[in-house]
Amino acid sequence: MIVALDDLWARMFSFQNYGELVALVHNSIIAAAVLGIVGGLIGVFVMQRDMAFAVHGISELSFAGAAGALLLGANVVTGSLVGSLAAALLIGALGAKARDRNSIIGVLMPFGLGLGILFLALYPGRSANKFGLLTGQIISVDIPQLNVLIIISIVVLVGLLLIWRPLSFDSLDPDVAAARGVPSRFIAMGFMVLLGLTVAVSVQIIGSLLVLALLVTPAAAALRVSSSPVMVPVLSMLFGLVSAVGGILLALGGSLPISPYITTISFVIYLVCRLLSLRTRSTRR
Repeated sequence: MIVALDDLWARMFSFQNYGELVALVHNSIIAAAVLGIVGGLIGVFVMQRDMAFAVHGISELSFAGAAGALLLGANVVTGSLVGSLAAALLIGALGAKARDRNSIIGVLMPFGLGLGILFLALYPGRSANKFGLLTGQIISVDIPQLNVLIIISIVVLVGLLLIWRPLSFDSLDPDVAAARGVPSRFIAMGFMVLLGLTVAVSVQIIGSLLVLALLVTPAAAALRVSSSPVMVPVLSMLFGLVSAVGGILLALGGSLPISPYITTISFVIYLVCRLLSLRTRSTRR
C-alpha cells in the first residue's frame, strides 16, 4: 500500500530535471498565461449573463469540429474554430431567452459529443491525439499554434473593449438596456462570437471536457469576493492566470495530463474565495 502511494505521488509530483523541462515548454507557459487572462476576462460576462452552460455546449461542438479535422487530416485549430463559431451563432440566434437558450444547448451538447466520439473512433492515428482533444495538450504547443492563440486572443480582447459598456449594461439589466436603445441582439451575437473564439482556443489547451475551469471558475471566484466593476475582472484574470500557469508548472513535475492540475488550482481558488465571502458575511452580521 505504501509503495503504491509512493508511486502515485511520484507520478503526480516528480521534479527531476525540472529546470530543463521549463525551458522546453516556454511556448506553453506563454499560451497558458494568455489563455488564463482572456478566459478570466470573458468569464466575467459569462457569469453575469448566466451562460456557464453555453460554454460547455460550445465546447462540445468545438470538440466535434476538431475531431472532424483530425480525421480528415485538416488543421485541428481551424476545425475547432468552425465548430465553436457554428455553436455560438446557433445559440445566439435561437436562444434569445434563457429557457430557449438552455434547450438549444441541451440539444447541441450530446450531438456534438456524439459526433466527436464518432470521428475519433474512425481516426486511425495515435491515441494521444484523441485524448488531447478531451483533456488538452498544452505541453506540445508550437510556434504556429502560439501565434494563432495570441492573434485570436487579441481579437477577443479588442472586441470586448469595443462593446464593453453596452455589454456590461445589457448583462446586468437587459430590460433597461433595451429601453435605453442598446442594440441587445447585436451585442448578444457579438459576445457569442467572441465566446466561441475563446472556447475554440481553450479546447486546444485544456480540452473540451474541462474548459469551464478557465472560462467560468475564475470569474465565479472573483464574484464571491468583490462586486466592483473594476476589481472583478482584474481578480478573474489573475485567478485564471494563476490556474493556467500554475497547472503547467505542476504538471511538468509529473507524468499526468495538464488538466487535473489546472482544474484543481482553479477549484481551490474558488473554494478559498467562497470561504472568505462566508466569513465576511458572518462578520457583518
